[in-house]
Amino acid sequence: MIRSFRIPTFFFKIETTEHNKQSNTVVDFHMKFKRIVIHVSFLWVDAMALFPFILLRRKSPSTKLINHECIHLRQQLEMGLLPFYIWYFVEYLIRLVQFRKHYLAYLHISFEQEAYRNEDDLEYLETRRFWAFLRYM
Repeated sequence: MIRSFRIPTFFFKIETTEHNKQSNTVVDFHMKFKRIVIHVSFLWVDAMALFPFILLRRKSPSTKLINHECIHLRQQLEMGLLPFYIWYFVEYLIRLVQFRKHYLAYLHISFEQEAYRNEDDLEYLETRRFWAFLRYM
């Protein structure tokens, strides 16, 4: 189901999806919870997961990018939003001291390591273990 609505000066398209193995759509695969995909043209990154939302800069994201963000949604669901973002931020600061460059610090965050290493595997979320990001610490 696609619903559109106006927010002052910005136009969003929202697509809500549920798990459906028969679907061929880019945003509807291997998740057992609802999520809402929102196109946000002014987003400073390609995509961002803020449970239950996936914010996308482009209207036609790759399956790989959606899978990457779905991995983050699962991480957020497991930990809870506040603990997830506290952990993410603290680990980012530690990595920033360690690598002294923003992008290297970002790439070495355990949540990002898990998402990047498994974004090509569309079956990953079906077999992923609880708190799997710990393997990437």
